[in-house]
Amino acid sequence: MKSILWFAAGIAAGFVVAHQVNQTAQGREFFSNVDAKAKAFGRAVADGYHEREAELRSVADDLLD
Repeated sequence: MKSILWFAAGIAAGFVVAHQVNQTAQGREFFSNVDAKAKAFGRAVADGYHEREAELRSVADDLLD
């Protein structure tokens, strides 16, 4: 139970620090950069997933024909 309390306190402290950093111009630029990179990574994962899914569907269609 004690470790859960420390975990929650750490999360809360992280939010407070992130909020304070976001108040500065450099902080907003940093978080904007992180957001752009996270979105690009998500798009790359989704594109790879769809590409692989298409490959597998093609193979399955060839086997069923």
